[in-house]
Amino acid sequence: MDIVASAVGTGWTILTYTLAFLVVITVVVFIHELGHFLVARYFNVRVETFSIGFGRSLYAWEDSKGTRWKIGWLPFGGYVKFWGDENAASQPDQDRIRELARDPQAKDCFHFKPLYQRALVVVAGPAANFLLAIAIYMGLLMVIGETRVAPRIGEIQAGSAAERAGFQVGDLLLRIDDVTIEDFGDIRRYVILRDGQDMVAVVERAGQEVTLPVTPVRTEITDPMGNKMEGGLLGISPDFDESNITHVRYWPGTALVLAIGHTFGFAADTLDYIGRKVFGEGDVSQISGLPTIAKASGDAAAMGPGVFINLIAVLSISIGLINLFPIPMLDGGHLVYYAFEAVRGEPLGERTQEMGFRIGLALVLFLMVFATWNDLSKFGLF
Repeated sequence: MDIVASAVGTGWTILTYTLAFLVVITVVVFIHELGHFLVARYFNVRVETFSIGFGRSLYAWEDSKGTRWKIGWLPFGGYVKFWGDENAASQPDQDRIRELARDPQAKDCFHFKPLYQRALVVVAGPAANFLLAIAIYMGLLMVIGETRVAPRIGEIQAGSAAERAGFQVGDLLLRIDDVTIEDFGDIRRYVILRDGQDMVAVVERAGQEVTLPVTPVRTEITDPMGNKMEGGLLGISPDFDESNITHVRYWPGTALVLAIGHTFGFAADTLDYIGRKVFGEGDVSQISGLPTIAKASGDAAAMGPGVFINLIAVLSISIGLINLFPIPMLDGGHLVYYAFEAVRGEPLGERTQEMGFRIGLALVLFLMVFATWNDLSKFGLF
C-alpha cells in the first residue's frame, strides 16, 4: 500500500507541475505572439498562421481573414507566420517574395511593408510581454498589496561581510551605492547580483548617517521554493518588530507607477546579471532553462495564486527581454537587420541574411541545450 500511495503521490506531483508549467508558458507565449499579431493586423499584414507550440496540430481552426490558429503538440514556444515567410522565425522566402511582387495583393505581405511598420510589428511581441508584467504587478499591488519590511538590521551573522564592514544591529540602511533602499527586499535584490563587488552602504545610526564600505560574499542561497543558486550576501537579517512592518494596498495610479518600476527594474537587474555572466563574472552553471521553469511553476502553484501569477510576470519580462537580444532568429535580430536596411537604404543581401539566421539558430539551440544540461545537473540527473 505504501508503494501504491507513493506512486500515486509522485504521479499527482508530476501532473501538477506539468499543468502549472503549461499554463505559465502558454500565457506568456500567447501574449507575446498576440502582440505581433495585433500590430500586424493593424497594418493590414496578411497572417497565415498563429501557433502556440510547435509541430503537428492538436487543434486548429481558421478565422474569417484566413489566419490558421493552431495548438502544436510541442508546447515550448509559438510563432506568427506572415504571408511571404519561409519559416516560423519570419525569415523571408526570397523565391516566393519575388513571385508575390507580381501579385495584386502584394501590399498585404509583411516584407513589402514600410520599414517602420515592420519594426513596430517585431517590437510588439516583447512590448506585449512587458505590458503583461505591468498589468499583473499593478493588479497584485491593488488587490493583494505588499508587505514592506523597513531595512533596519535585526541580526548580523558572525564572520559575515556585514560584520567585517562594521554594520550594527539597529542600523537603518538608507542607500547602497546610488540606490535608495526603501524595503529590506531591496537589499537582497541589489546585493545578490554583485558578489565580490566593492560597494558603499550608508546607514542611519543614532540619528547620524554612517558610510560603510562593504563587499558581498559569494554564498549558496536557497530561495523560498527550495531552488539553490549562488550570489552575493551581506549576512544581515531584518528587525521584524511590528513598527518596522507595514502592509499596503495601492490606488490604481500609484500601483501603475510601482508596477512599471518593478518591471523595468527587474529587466535592468536581468541585463546586469547576464552581462556579468558574459564577461566572466559569475558561475555560468547558474544559467537555467525549461526544467527550472517547470519546477518553479509547480512550486509557485503550490504556494498560492499570488506567487503563481507573480511568476508569470517574471517569466514574461524574461521572455520579452531575451527576444530583444540582437541574435538572428529572435526579434532583436530582425531589428538589427532593419537598422542596416535603414542605413544602407536597402535590405542586406540574401546570403548574408541566411547566414545570420543559421548562426542565430545554432546559438539559440546551443543556449537551450546548455541551460537544460545545467538544470539536469542541478537536479542530480547527471
